[in-house]
Amino acid sequence: MIVQFVRTFSGGGAGVRGAIIAVLLGLALLMACSTGGGSADSGDDAGGQGAADAEVSASVKNGATDVPVDTIVRTAVENGRFDNVELITEGGDEAKSVSGQISGNTWVASGLLEPGQTYVLRGTALNPEDEPEQFKRTFTTRALTLDQQTYASVMPLNGETVGVGMPVIVQFDIPVQKKQRALFERKMHVKSKPSVEGSWNWLNEREAHWRPKEYWPAGTKVTVDLRLNGLPAGNGIYGQKDQKVKFTVGKSVVSTVDVRSHKMQVKINGKLAKTLPVTTGDASHQSRDGVKLVMAKLPTVDMDAASTGVDADAPDYYNIKGVKWALRLTNSGEFIHAAPWSVGSHGNANVSHGCTGLSTSRANWFYHISHRGDPIKYINSSRQPEPGNGWTDWNVSWDEWQKGSALHKLGA
Repeated sequence: MIVQFVRTFSGGGAGVRGAIIAVLLGLALLMACSTGGGSADSGDDAGGQGAADAEVSASVKNGATDVPVDTIVRTAVENGRFDNVELITEGGDEAKSVSGQISGNTWVASGLLEPGQTYVLRGTALNPEDEPEQFKRTFTTRALTLDQQTYASVMPLNGETVGVGMPVIVQFDIPVQKKQRALFERKMHVKSKPSVEGSWNWLNEREAHWRPKEYWPAGTKVTVDLRLNGLPAGNGIYGQKDQKVKFTVGKSVVSTVDVRSHKMQVKINGKLAKTLPVTTGDASHQSRDGVKLVMAKLPTVDMDAASTGVDADAPDYYNIKGVKWALRLTNSGEFIHAAPWSVGSHGNANVSHGCTGLSTSRANWFYHISHRGDPIKYINSSRQPEPGNGWTDWNVSWDEWQKGSALHKLGA
């Protein structure tokens, strides 16, 4: 019998390019095939013909070290078949296994390897007479520092309930090179019940978003499955960890703020729930047009104009402590929040520095029906949104959004 390890090197922007190098770990399994009273070298056909020992060649011996983490382990049996195969790290209760599939006389791992680990390949092979032979071999993977691994942070959080506009956001702490993004994208799966059409879009080398073509249906169950461990990200960097995140889409809360009429309409599950008087940014600080998503919910927040670049001695400087029921909409500091100091202007004038102000009771109501990812569309403002100033995914047409996918660029 021959058991072999096969490494597949995956690359680039033109898809997965495979250069397969056979790495044979020496496994000498004696095939005891003799029958009756004859011996293997007797030449007595009536007594049974014994089988010769399996010939095993080994380009990498048992006990191999410095095995790359992007190795796909494949085992094959000559003159026999596998009964079971296991690939597992040494480590007792903390051992990690790599799943795989037996097909005919081969077993192929379905995942890549962890760095700096000793792996045990073991199992049982059966000869043509269905006689079992146990096998066990070990190898050690190359150690990697944290600077050689890129970790993916995922939003939403596992178990979170989100709004119907919420994208899946994956942020890498070390860049994924452009030529490797298609490889990563093939291993970044988003599945939902009910199923919806969607696409990834790489905003830059560190961040990719997945959004559906239309808003999520209320109640959708979503699973994000990132199989990135060991994937080459370019420049000697590898994916650090596989992850699975599950979240739920809550009720549909979709709002429209008309900066000209100073009103906000709130629809819950498609029906108008309330029309609220608001104030938005004044002529010098207009609230931006377009679709914004709730990025964070803060029951209280201190609002200091210095965070937006306004000097403390400037005429329009402000520093308000303990602002209640605040929903962040942009990175630059637009919120919807309680603004009791300007309640006389709500519904008839825009007097803020860009935020949307509500009375305290109305802000309280809106805060408590909202989730991260709720869409709020601003209309009738001449100030256009800047891409990436918040989660601006829904300001891009579906056709343009798909063009940001590494696989779309390959025609995949």
